[in-house]
Amino acid sequence: MQLTVRDAARLLVVSEKTIYRWVKQGKLPGYQINDQVRFNRAELLEWATSRRIQVSPEIFLEAEKPQTPLPSLTEAIKAGGVAYRLGGTDKPSVLRALIEVIKLPEEVDREFLFQVLLAREALGSTGIGDGIAIPHVRNPIVLHVTTPLIALCFLDHPIPFDAIDGQPVTTLFALISPTVRAHLHMLSRLNFVLLDREFRGALKRQASRDELMSCLARLEAALPMTHGHGPAASEVAATK
Repeated sequence: MQLTVRDAARLLVVSEKTIYRWVKQGKLPGYQINDQVRFNRAELLEWATSRRIQVSPEIFLEAEKPQTPLPSLTEAIKAGGVAYRLGGTDKPSVLRALIEVIKLPEEVDREFLFQVLLAREALGSTGIGDGIAIPHVRNPIVLHVTTPLIALCFLDHPIPFDAIDGQPVTTLFALISPTVRAHLHMLSRLNFVLLDREFRGALKRQASRDELMSCLARLEAALPMTHGHGPAASEVAATK
């Protein structure tokens, strides 16, 4: 979906003038189409997440159309698994180790997935700062995965990841999505929970699975639910 400057300003909760300034400065990823600037929703979410920018609660509602319900972030991480002391001495070896521990259907070609994740990193690091990276495929592909899953991995040693703040990475959220809708659904929730100080503190401490899941459940309870159930957007805004 191509978003206008007005759309981007609404979702990032800034003025249109600020959007134009960010684009001119080369800070915000945008595309010049017929003398007009357009934006990709997934890229905007990635950009906001990497800079700890809280997006408008509208993003959660717009990503959830009345189709097949998608799992919560907590459910996606339970499906992908939580791993501690993940080995590796550089980005490729860490991604290789990640591919080995993530819970995937047997028919998934893990070597192909590894190459796709490497190619994504070549476009720009998925390191969002504060020791966290979110390896994923920018354009979701069918990998015999019917629902999105996330593998949360804590590295055995900090690894240089070309992150936005120049700091090495210690925590990975590997996001595997079968569709663009599922990708946006998960990425928007990661953006929300990673703004929470308590959750980031739990990540730094490499807290237990139970503590991490409990913290995630608490945070997701503040998000709008699919098909209109759960708190209103104004209530979400009030949680921060």
